[in-house]
Amino acid sequence: MIAAYNAADTIGDAVRSAAAQEGVTVEIIVVDDCSADATRAAVAALGTPGLTLLPLDRNRGPGGARNAGFAAARGRWIAVLDADDTMRPDRLCRMIATAEAEGAAVVVDNLDVLHADGHSERMFDAAQLAAMPALTLPVFIDANRIFRATHNFGYMKPVFRRSFLEEKGLAFDEALRIGEDYLLLASVLAAGGTSAIVPEAGYVYRIREGSISRVLHLHHVDAMLAGDRRFLARFPLQGAAAAAQRRRTRNLKETRSFLALVQHLKNRSLGPALKVALGDPVALRHLAMPIAARWRRLMAPSAPVRTAAPRAALSPTTAEDLPLKNKG
Repeated sequence: MIAAYNAADTIGDAVRSAAAQEGVTVEIIVVDDCSADATRAAVAALGTPGLTLLPLDRNRGPGGARNAGFAAARGRWIAVLDADDTMRPDRLCRMIATAEAEGAAVVVDNLDVLHADGHSERMFDAAQLAAMPALTLPVFIDANRIFRATHNFGYMKPVFRRSFLEEKGLAFDEALRIGEDYLLLASVLAAGGTSAIVPEAGYVYRIREGSISRVLHLHHVDAMLAGDRRFLARFPLQGAAAAAQRRRTRNLKETRSFLALVQHLKNRSLGPALKVALGDPVALRHLAMPIAARWRRLMAPSAPVRTAAPRAALSPTTAEDLPLKNKG
């Protein structure tokens, strides 16, 4: 399932990689989220067998577009592919075989990150993934904290057992424009689903300057906090998962304080900046180095931001300027 928004330049590669999957029968559903470019025409011109174009009559964002695709899917397994990414031909066969052998509700694998200049890097250490018998909820929540690492498990592109999603009534949170991927996988794990892990990289995560359209703002963090509250209302956590969630919540609040502080520093509003710092001294201590680095940047001549890491894997000195891949 591919949710597409203004993806005319890349949708062809994504569809072709889905159609090239070996050892499995695939249905390819492209959900166009009211693109303003020629995405629909580009999809229609492909003529790929098994390809369905599902045009939405209003923009629903990445979660809404994916939910529309999930509702239209009829296969036993649903794979999510971004419109500017691709998959290797043996990916789905390997992942589904692993998941079925382990009776898992979802399966994740490694990723290769392809940068705009052509160089690529493996996202996760394959040996580390191979040593994990399964992806557990506490580990997954803990891995999704801003500033903690360059990459986190929220980048993973799961393949879901459709019957499990339907039985548990699980879907993407359409109120979120950032972090909806994390919350669905967390919900699957919280609902009792097990997640198998394939340590090999089958997904190619492409970073293109032309696909960058958003940066992380305060309202994004507020939305993630609200999404987590909805998640906790449905899935009261206990033990290690609850402890991990408390750390994540604290981290998001510190991130919010950091973004507010940086915005005040940008505006040279030292009074409000001091008020934010005094109101969240834990965040201030935690982010002392990034704030100092940001202050040095503010005093230096302007320079274009070169970081292109998406979602929540943020460099501490560029969090509020972080560009995010555009999916609706």
